Amino acid sequence: MKILHIIPTLSKGGAERLVIDIVKQLNKQEKIQARLVIFRDEIKYHTSEIKEFISIIPSSVQLSLMKKWQINVTGLQAYINNFEPDVIHTHLFEAEFVSRFCHYPKARWFSHVHDNMVQLKNWSWSISKTNITNWYEKKVLFQRYKKNGGTHFIAISKHTESYIKSVQSNYPVTLLHNAIDVKRFQKPADFQKSSTDSGSSPVENQPSIPIAIGTTLNPDSYRDNPQTQTLVSTLNLINIGSFVPKKNQTLLLDIILELKERGVHANCVFLGDGPLKTEVQNKVKELGISNQCQFLGNVENVEEHLWQSDVYVHTATYEPLGLVLLEAMSAGLPIITLDGGGNRDLMINGKNGFLIEKQNPYEFANRILEVFQNKEILDFNTEFAKQSDIESYSNKVLSLYTD
Repeated sequence: MKILHIIPTLSKGGAERLVIDIVKQLNKQEKIQARLVIFRDEIKYHTSEIKEFISIIPSSVQLSLMKKWQINVTGLQAYINNFEPDVIHTHLFEAEFVSRFCHYPKARWFSHVHDNMVQLKNWSWSISKTNITNWYEKKVLFQRYKKNGGTHFIAISKHTESYIKSVQSNYPVTLLHNAIDVKRFQKPADFQKSSTDSGSSPVENQPSIPIAIGTTLNPDSYRDNPQTQTLVSTLNLINIGSFVPKKNQTLLLDIILELKERGVHANCVFLGDGPLKTEVQNKVKELGISNQCQFLGNVENVEEHLWQSDVYVHTATYEPLGLVLLEAMSAGLPIITLDGGGNRDLMINGKNGFLIEKQNPYEFANRILEVFQNKEILDFNTEFAKQSDIESYSNKVLSLYTD
């Protein structure tokens, strides 16, 4: 079987990570040829294992209500004709839209819905340029679906599945939660957490805080008498995500302040880059917590930073699913996350952490202290994440291709 995956770039993101893992896994199987096309030479991941399977083919489509459309898919069409795929599987709206201007009805087409694509929204009577553009692109896209024999939507969460079913009824929708390479994120048995974490540029001069190890903490105990605990440790938080509005990292700063008011000195490592990073860094300085926050940008050894941490805190206001949550679970971390919609599929309150409905720093702090060093949660998450391993996921995808 020949399978072609298409995504605009391999920049940092959950969809990009997933497609790399899928192509890598599929090519391990006999009688499977999986290839990956990207439109621009933007590769932010190590791809040496699948380098031979990746092709960069500049492709684009620009529509206009008044002018001639600008369509550049000649190279992509030639590649498809030459490869003769049995399956074409697209990721993210740009790849979804551009690829459909190629004509190849001999393949089965799949549309991987990594988020609630606004371009597919039903018509809104609130007249605006954006609404008109989205309506027009959706109309054209569904015309292209017909010319290529239709499509099959893959939704990554119940939230996304519900959305796709609400905006169209012509094509099937299958719920298939995204997956990760679980083995990569599992903490080695001989791994020992370092108090200074010299290998990953720690927050400097981090003080110790009195916390009883191996016990469930009383969330309010520190307000009254922070010295009542006798054993010593350091509370290390971690957050992973692009610095964009929906990731909402400023809420985490408020959480750090709330913990500080309780006498708990929490350090936090932020992994990721984006347009709002400087704004968040400036806010850290204003709040006087620079010695508690570290910004490391995009890193390859994400798993090592997870192993050095105690609690994963996710503050995104919208999350289609949350691969980073699965990665943190695989590393054995408890999860405290804001309800972002799709991440409801991953959270079992009290079992693997807590899903919090409102942006309430007090509630976040309560739950962080509750799960810190909770061995039952650590063990549960390690096992829970195994359900989302990329190997079994790839087999499910293959079954979907052949149904």
